[in-house]
Amino acid sequence: MSRILLAAALLIVLAYGALCFLLYRQQRALIYFPDATRLASEQTDFSVSRDGATLRGWTVNPGQSDAILYFGGNGESVEAYRETFAEWFPDASVYLLAYRGYGASDGQPSETALFGDALALYDAVRQRHPGGSIAVIGRSLGSGVASYLASQRPLARLVLVTPFDSLASVAQAHYPIFPVRWLLRDRYESLRYLPQHQGELLVLRAGRDEVIPAANTDRLLAGLPQRPRVLNIAEAGHNDLSLFPAYREALVGFLRSGPPPAPGP
Repeated sequence: MSRILLAAALLIVLAYGALCFLLYRQQRALIYFPDATRLASEQTDFSVSRDGATLRGWTVNPGQSDAILYFGGNGESVEAYRETFAEWFPDASVYLLAYRGYGASDGQPSETALFGDALALYDAVRQRHPGGSIAVIGRSLGSGVASYLASQRPLARLVLVTPFDSLASVAQAHYPIFPVRWLLRDRYESLRYLPQHQGELLVLRAGRDEVIPAANTDRLLAGLPQRPRVLNIAEAGHNDLSLFPAYREALVGFLRSGPPPAPGP
């Protein structure tokens, strides 16, 4: 009997190790979902080149003094916001750049690549808007990109939509029986970067978020030196948050020209 139990235990350990190895090898396939976003480069109107890759996207309301950069979620087709942002932000040029491997952009996505690309986008936009302000919207995975950018470049205003403390922490919550925290390479540690942001900050939360646990957003907010403005849209889920009127009102009110809004309680 002891040999049978030992063999069974060994099989369980081997199976567990194999699953951990599979998670490690396939982790980026579980983070990034670019396939449904792919399109032809002729459908874009803006590009940034870095490290031999051309990143392509769209410019909304070109020629304005101020600029807004948008970083989307891990399966998001950012061009879907062109008409919406053109209406919401008529006094700003909005830049929607597809991540590597998304849309018509070259390359493969990774944390290192997306962070470097965000800096390159900011620098290119700053050259186009030398005297204007630059604000950033980061949604879901894009909140991790935006948090890093905010630690490296001055932003007038920053909006984080359904943000998290770190992707590793979120992944651990979704896969509690695996040591995901130690396996993950692309960690997106917003709690490490966001406290360095010196500008205004708005956080938009979904009360029924099924992807980002509330505890992960709570930890991010608790780690900030000052309380940002926070709006929780109670009936919203992770993917339909932008359909609620309060989402538009918050973004437009926060990013409009004029004095910065007061922080939340």
